[in-house]
Amino acid sequence: MSMSMSSSSSSSSSTLPTSSNPHSQSASAASAVVSLRAFLSRLSSSGRRALSGRRPWAELLDRSAFSRPQSVSDAASRVRRNASYFRVNYLALLALVLALSLLSHPFSLLTLLSLLAAWLLLYAFRPADQPLVLLGRAFSDRETLAALSLLTVVVVFLTSVGSLLVSASMVGLAIVAAHGAFRDPEDLFMDEQDPAGSGLFSYIGGAASAAAAAPSLASRV
Repeated sequence: MSMSMSSSSSSSSSTLPTSSNPHSQSASAASAVVSLRAFLSRLSSSGRRALSGRRPWAELLDRSAFSRPQSVSDAASRVRRNASYFRVNYLALLALVLALSLLSHPFSLLTLLSLLAAWLLLYAFRPADQPLVLLGRAFSDRETLAALSLLTVVVVFLTSVGSLLVSASMVGLAIVAAHGAFRDPEDLFMDEQDPAGSGLFSYIGGAASAAAAAPSLASRV
């Protein structure tokens, strides 16, 4: 009797699920926090470097410098020169238009924030040696990337979010083009600097490098 009870207890204990290692869970959480801090730090530094190249807003809005272009080619030339000189200010204007559009549509804003959180938590800052497990099934990095990409396509192109972003971008570009066409650039002094190393290009490059470095940092911690 005692032998049967002991064997049944041993078999039942062998079928009980074992709890995950709390040390590994805490290490994974710590690595995700470190990766997030590194990403935000590099993104913030890239943003500060980009904004350091902005021109004075009083110079951008100087009413005495506005005049009607003489022709379409003159307007196009003005747009090119003003875009090279005020590129950071124009980027800020585009971001402001997008922000105001999203704030006026809370559902679209929450949808984009949820999509961003899904990318960060499920792919960017997830440790490379820890597969994603949902509903008892483990997903590889390729499957996770494919699912997130499909979700992004659905959110951007099959909901009102995509039309909102496109319309806001068109409004912002129209404002920039109108300013560039009517702002006479003759009084502007162009700096001899590489456009690809500052302003919009610097910000995009810094953000991209920070996003690319985050998963490798998470795997090393």
